[in-house]
Amino acid sequence: MSQNVLASAAGVAVEAKRRRTFAVISHPDAGKSTMTEALALHARVIGQAGAVHGKGDRKGVVSDWMAMEQERGISVTSAALQFSYRDVVINLLDTPGHADFSEDTYRVLTAVDSAVMLLDAAKGLEPQTLKLFEVCRQRNIPVMTFINKWDRPGLDALALMDEIEQRIGLKPTPLTWPVGIAGHFRGVVDRRTGAFVRMERAPGGADLAVEEEMSADEAAERFGADWTTATEELELLEMTGADFDEAEFLAAKSTPVLFGAAVANLGVSQLLNILVELAPPPEARPTVAGDDRPVEGAFSGFVFKIQANMNRTHRDQLAFVRINSGKFERGMIVTHAGTGKPFATKYAQQIFGQGRETIDEAYPGDVVGLVNATTLGIGDTLYVGTPVKYPALPSFPPEHFAAVTAADTSTYKRFRRGIEQLDGEGVVQVLRSEQRGDGVPVFAAVGPMQFEVATHRLEAEFGVKVTLNHLPYEVAARTDEAGREILRAESNIEVMTRVRDGALLAVFPHRWRMRTVAGRHPDLRLDA
Repeated sequence: MSQNVLASAAGVAVEAKRRRTFAVISHPDAGKSTMTEALALHARVIGQAGAVHGKGDRKGVVSDWMAMEQERGISVTSAALQFSYRDVVINLLDTPGHADFSEDTYRVLTAVDSAVMLLDAAKGLEPQTLKLFEVCRQRNIPVMTFINKWDRPGLDALALMDEIEQRIGLKPTPLTWPVGIAGHFRGVVDRRTGAFVRMERAPGGADLAVEEEMSADEAAERFGADWTTATEELELLEMTGADFDEAEFLAAKSTPVLFGAAVANLGVSQLLNILVELAPPPEARPTVAGDDRPVEGAFSGFVFKIQANMNRTHRDQLAFVRINSGKFERGMIVTHAGTGKPFATKYAQQIFGQGRETIDEAYPGDVVGLVNATTLGIGDTLYVGTPVKYPALPSFPPEHFAAVTAADTSTYKRFRRGIEQLDGEGVVQVLRSEQRGDGVPVFAAVGPMQFEVATHRLEAEFGVKVTLNHLPYEVAARTDEAGREILRAESNIEVMTRVRDGALLAVFPHRWRMRTVAGRHPDLRLDA
């Protein structure tokens, strides 16, 4: 191996160690987008946080850029933000919290090296948080926990620690501990140093919080009973062995815990510093062949998201590529693993919410946006040199179905173009029904809110109003041609073709009906 190649590989390894790529996950309304904004504020890449007045005033939230997100105060699509802090490059992926957008969140979690789990202090572990954590567990993703909204009334801190350990099986190891119960937040004790940091919300809440380090004597004098309670709880944590262990954290067996309030920017600087110090950098990734592609190897990456019309001026399409190995250079010719064809990367951009700028190079852990990469699909692998292919991203089984028609036949061409775009992005799964024909595609979704997003975007971006006819199906399973023929004789069942990959999906009104049919036809293939 030449000296130049060795030097290049060493340079890539150094750059990879500077990356921290993580997602923020939580139940809806736990404060994900607010936290994303607060982290960017503390890294001083924005001037003021935009989510300081709740759902009614979210125009400034850089990660919630879609009109529907700003109007309704929810995140319906994932967003990527890249910025630097303490000589570390942060790749922060904000995710939709609503269960209806589980597919988008799952795809994001394939592209990160760690996650921050946000818990509402008043609600603790909620259903969607548990589901998202299970995805992290399956992928062995290290998880940090941030107890949010400690400036409002909530649960007991020790009770929250017990809930985390009992319900998700992770050992909580608090790195900061609150002084003052939820709703009377005084500040936090840094358990690693023993220092107490008094915290006070800045006027209006849009700027950095006021922080003041105080001695134990000063804290005891000023906060009296609150300080005494906190010190007693800290002694209990020490007695129970709730101390941070890096190996256990990286093995996804324990979770560091911090306390704060993102909307008031309290405790956010501690989280950002701990992410820089403790979150893992990119490592070698497993491939379909069963080996690992080292980060210092030749370039490779995969598409985990496609989004169109982020830029209303150019109406273009962006493929989000997570770089797994090697150095990316704009203009390089890479190979599309699925087709074996070359692909030019002339139009590459760095992403910051809806904003973006041309990027000339990137390294493992970074997310690069490839503009108008219409030949790329979700899950596609790109590489240089030795061929590599990363595992495909699975689709979630849909539970809601609706036939969609254009309200005005004169808009049919735009209607078809919009349907193809939404299918390519994975906003919904698009199915072809034999009995309805090509003119009436069927939307299949994990949750009904996906229908709202799809119809909203068809009207807003393509000028097409549509009518949805909801179909009486709740269960889908993959089948084959033989299965299609068997099921033709059954009532209240359809076999449709998934447009994206040609898979045949048998749809049933409920699971009992599927089991009954399967019992009558033992040779019938039904893969849930």
